[in-house]
Amino acid sequence: QLQASGGGLVQVGGSLRLSCTISGRPLSSYGMAWFRQTSGKEREFVAATVWSGTMTSTADSVKGRFSISRDNAKSTVYLQMNGLKPEDTAAYYCAASSRPYSRSSTPSDYDYWGQGTQVTVSS
Repeated sequence: QLQASGGGLVQVGGSLRLSCTISGRPLSSYGMAWFRQTSGKEREFVAATVWSGTMTSTADSVKGRFSISRDNAKSTVYLQMNGLKPEDTAAYYCAASSRPYSRSSTPSDYDYWGQGTQVTVSS
């Protein structure tokens, strides 16, 4: 089970940190990712990390502004979002892949999903 939190309302240029806590199997069992989705659009890849956190992938649209990290001891994955823009407004979802070395950007490669946390960036 995945529980995402940390969303909210922020002004342009502001920062937020999203958290995703997993229960059940150890977090180190999973490759983890963040996706986002707005109404009427497909789920969009944001960032991913392998089980150890030593390798990550980031979408071009957020590169240099967002970063993914994980603390396996705390069973938590983070998405640090800086320099937020109105186009970053979306529901953000964390996802877990049973393949620990996965950094896939494809939603169907993920086995478990959190409930989503809303991020709204106002101008």
